[in-house]
Amino acid sequence: MRILLAEDDLVLADGLSRSLRQSGYAVDCVNHGGQADTALTTQSYDLLILDLGLPVLNGLEVLKRLRARKGPQANLPVLILTAADGVEQRVQGLDLGADDYMAKPFALNELEARVRALTRRASGTSSPLIHHGPLTYDTIGHVATLHGQPIELSAREVGLLEILLQRSGRLVSKEQLVDHLCEWGEEVSNNAIEVYVHRLRKKIECDGVQINTVRGLGYCLQKPPSAQ
Repeated sequence: MRILLAEDDLVLADGLSRSLRQSGYAVDCVNHGGQADTALTTQSYDLLILDLGLPVLNGLEVLKRLRARKGPQANLPVLILTAADGVEQRVQGLDLGADDYMAKPFALNELEARVRALTRRASGTSSPLIHHGPLTYDTIGHVATLHGQPIELSAREVGLLEILLQRSGRLVSKEQLVDHLCEWGEEVSNNAIEVYVHRLRKKIECDGVQINTVRGLGYCLQKPPSAQ
């Protein structure tokens, strides 16, 4: 999943980015509100982690502009970070459409748990386990099992599987996969996406688990027979 982190404390931003990347997320970082606003209008994200005390545009203005736009990104889950001791900014952020907040300083493991909860909620699931026929994926441990047996997957294959599972039954284009799997500065071609899909197919496809190719458009993880 792809996260936009808007934080002007470079030390904190570096630590958060490293931690989230180790957990399997693609992370883009910006350090002022103008950059955050531009990124949100040009890229597709699964979550925004937003510091309220940003320069140029403060976090509340970035949030206000995000929620005022039309399209799927207008409903992007937002986790607010704030150093404010009082509740006024937190209340204002929640009223403007934030989904959760954390006061600094905070524990990294708690932030990661909140990130997982927000992404699960956005995909319409409450459990950390996603079941798809005989396939089960653990969004916390990033582990997949097929018929109860663990599947050995690369980081790219895990990211691809998670995206397809959360959009089960819906078409996902190659461009969307590139957007969600890659950070700024990474070069991943459509041909590389085809390779990742091919490798994932060999590991997970069986009766009840099928990745369909819609030529020229993208891929779709077919819903299991029991859900059709």
